[in-house]
Amino acid sequence: MSNPTAAMLVIGDEILSGRTRDANMYHLAGQLTNAGIDLTEVRVVSDDKDAIIAAVQTLSGAYDVVFTSGGIGPTHDDITADCIAAAFGVAIDVRDDARAILQARYDAAGTEMNAARLRMARIPAGATLIDNPVSGAPGFTVENVHVMAGVPSVFVAMVESVLPTLAGGAPLVSETLRIERGEGEIAGPLGALAAEYPMLSMGSYPFTQKDGGYGANIVIRGVDADLVRRAHDQLAAIFPA
Repeated sequence: MSNPTAAMLVIGDEILSGRTRDANMYHLAGQLTNAGIDLTEVRVVSDDKDAIIAAVQTLSGAYDVVFTSGGIGPTHDDITADCIAAAFGVAIDVRDDARAILQARYDAAGTEMNAARLRMARIPAGATLIDNPVSGAPGFTVENVHVMAGVPSVFVAMVESVLPTLAGGAPLVSETLRIERGEGEIAGPLGALAAEYPMLSMGSYPFTQKDGGYGANIVIRGVDADLVRRAHDQLAAIFPA
């Protein structure tokens, strides 16, 4: 039985412009690998309503679970919540439980609950809240789409809240073999090995050595640890250290 599949949608002009380097995909990929959920696609879209809606609808229909990152803050360009509501054809408004969470956080800090902060309590109808122990403002889940903040510390906390609620599969394991030869020499035997083990993923990641020589790290991945080890050992026998 295959593992559940996942996609990630990263939202924000700041990512596409290069002003901000995304760290959330790296974290999510590792967490999903450990949970036995295959992250199969990652998309990055701008703060554009039509682009976000189209991407959410496409990914939600194609994968078992979708994670979004970014665009649920208090400013005018934080439009993700409205886009999620539109993508699923539901209403959106300030929700009492979300407002109460924010109010308690701001009261404790002696901070005013103004109109901008109240925007973060606007939740699509029928959504389930995602806990945010870092800053209080909740994320939310609509159907199979989990909507999370772009701030890395908050995103990490929200992933920790959501993962236990998801059905996973077999965790992915990997073995790496360093071969100090050019990919042109490695390609033939590696291709034959990949054909022999179609249930495994094999990737070649080349490098240049200080003396100008070439090499590659061959990474073999799969859910069956014994099979991964067997393939690794076969390749090692062809290219001994």
